Amino acid sequence: MELPPAKRARVLWFLPTHGDGRYLASSVGGRAVDLSYLAQIAGAADRLGYYGVLLPTGRSCEDSWVIAAALVPLTRRLRFLVAFRPGLVPPSLAARMAATLDRISDGRLMINIVTGGDPVENAGDGLFLSHEARYAVTREFLDVWKALMAGELLRYQGAHIRIDDGCLMFPPVQRPHPPLYFGGSSDAGIAVAAELVDTYLTWGEPPGDVAEKLARVALEAARRGRRLSFGIRLHAIVRETEAEAWRAADELIRHVDAEAIDAAQTVFARMDSVGQQRMAALHGGRREKLEISPNLWAGVGLVRGGAGTALVGDAETVAKRMREYMMLGIDHFIMSGYPHLEEAYRFAELVLPRLDLDHAAGPPAGGRNLGPFGEMIANAVAPKAAREEISSARP
Repeated sequence: MELPPAKRARVLWFLPTHGDGRYLASSVGGRAVDLSYLAQIAGAADRLGYYGVLLPTGRSCEDSWVIAAALVPLTRRLRFLVAFRPGLVPPSLAARMAATLDRISDGRLMINIVTGGDPVENAGDGLFLSHEARYAVTREFLDVWKALMAGELLRYQGAHIRIDDGCLMFPPVQRPHPPLYFGGSSDAGIAVAAELVDTYLTWGEPPGDVAEKLARVALEAARRGRRLSFGIRLHAIVRETEAEAWRAADELIRHVDAEAIDAAQTVFARMDSVGQQRMAALHGGRREKLEISPNLWAGVGLVRGGAGTALVGDAETVAKRMREYMMLGIDHFIMSGYPHLEEAYRFAELVLPRLDLDHAAGPPAGGRNLGPFGEMIANAVAPKAAREEISSARP
């Protein structure tokens, strides 16, 4: 099934609640994930005009709900894509949490459903279910969650979840519920996505593989009378020149040694996530050829679980690669870069002006300094504007 190209994009940034730094697999240049630092990143994303931020979930992360609630009053228009795992809390409690956060943020909540692919981590959270059973729980969970968010008085009996006289007293701002995002590459995951979510997410695979996957998901959704939007999760290493970007990529993994790679691959091998298996297969734990598609680099995935690929290049090249994904039907991009604070600025300044966005980029209107941007030359002469140069570089 061929998808229509996306005309405009929504670009989100990543909030590194599991840690941040200048290098992968090293404490060198590492940063603590305290609230002050996370507030800096969220504040930058808010000011720079990102559509939202993704807050991950898992035992290596600070709790996504608590961090989002702490950052809501510190931001103005930023949306919060909060990840959580069905099966760890009852759907009725999750509905109250989501509705509350949606209200106190004035409708800025989005939900990322993570079914989970590490049996060891799941067991540590008290979840002892097979891959197929977890997706069955996710299906029942979303059935109940969506009904409660829509205001139904619910009686529900499933194989895993039972609810008697369930209800949500205080509704969310977004009706019938905040938008649902979800990623899953297995047959069970694609079936859940096609039936129950709003936006399907894929990790950054080569465009041909992404096109094949999206077509399959879109076809399954169409068979159920539904249409989804599509998003992709990527890192970015963007610099003024192509050569600088590739040097930065090499620098990012300068402390990644064979021991670190072996340890990461051992963890990946125990996971039953099809998406993680596809990510690991892109590099096979080897450093010989990490550019798996033009400007798509798998070096991050040598030691990082989940999203393991980055777009590497100068600003126009990275924007071009993103537009290629848009031609496949992708209209959501969840980006990140190390360190996340500095790279949020770099990506926003270099790449966002080159994309057709479905949201305003740059500082919000009101109280804006309309004078020249950049430092005054000798405190008297305005620096040259770069906007015309960026505009002329776009196709």
